[in-house]
Amino acid sequence: MIEQTIEIKDVEPVLVFGIQDRILRKIEQAYPGATLSARGNKIKISGSSEDFAEINDLVNRLIRLAIRNKAVTDQDVSTLLNMKLGERLADDNAPTPEDGETIVRTHTGEVVRAKTPNQKRIVEASAKNDIVFAIGPAGTGKTYTSVAIAVKALKEKKVKKIVLVRPAVEAGENLGFLPGGLKDKIDPYLRPLYDALEEMIDKDRLDLNMTKNVIEIAPLAYMRGRTLNNAFVILDEAQNATNMQMKMFLTRLGFNSRAIITGDITQTDLPRLKQSGLISIQHILQNIEGIEFVYLDQRDVVRHKLIRQIISAYERHEQKEEARLKKAEQERAASQKQEQTKPLT
Repeated sequence: MIEQTIEIKDVEPVLVFGIQDRILRKIEQAYPGATLSARGNKIKISGSSEDFAEINDLVNRLIRLAIRNKAVTDQDVSTLLNMKLGERLADDNAPTPEDGETIVRTHTGEVVRAKTPNQKRIVEASAKNDIVFAIGPAGTGKTYTSVAIAVKALKEKKVKKIVLVRPAVEAGENLGFLPGGLKDKIDPYLRPLYDALEEMIDKDRLDLNMTKNVIEIAPLAYMRGRTLNNAFVILDEAQNATNMQMKMFLTRLGFNSRAIITGDITQTDLPRLKQSGLISIQHILQNIEGIEFVYLDQRDVVRHKLIRQIISAYERHEQKEEARLKKAEQERAASQKQEQTKPLT
């Protein structure tokens, strides 16, 4: 057991501690072996060196949130604690591909399994809840795992159709300049969903199911006004859905329908003044029975080994950029104050 202190700087301590130290008590619940006490602008932590390292990182993230948002919500704390739990599971209990339960078999007979603890959590959450949000960076298998769960539900006749949806948001390209008609323009945005399906269902059967609308792939805008009964619905790249689009999508679900919403809140392609519906939904739908949030991180990356390093490098860059902007703002404020106190001549 060790005792160490963290000093809170550049932000009101109550924003990090919470009223009556509510946030600190929430952190203590997540780390039963640690004790946190606040005095002034300092937090004293008693616990193992491993717990201290995690809590120190957690508090620093909360400080950055408080500086940026002028407040820290209970959902912010829960989100960060869930991410920490995911990191711990990935470190201590990372399964081999053979450890996970079979979700479905591809049309060539290969087994599709959850390959990381958080992918397994998506499978388990979907079995217990009607709506699951899978949030994490690129390469963590969110879409592939979700499509496999949907295909399994269809094969087991738990649903009558699969509906795969994506926002057709331009990421640097101009949709209007793409060749062809509307379908030709939209298909490139939906290609990752086709890729996942084509691995799990042979082409002839897939084409037949799509002709009969047993499997449907469509832009998010096409969901307006519909009610989806007996369906497994996946909203992919949900960080590119606005608040109104997210509400519209979630209210499409009908009887005996389930949904998985996937996205990466760090890669939104929405215009600067539009907030991502995937970011705000975490606050709106917290603590509702039948809805679960699963958070993945770079430890769940199952693509090329360099992807994990790329994600980590971007996170470090973003932290440095935040620090640079903060320093520039402080220097600007100091300069303005100095100008205001300069005596008139």
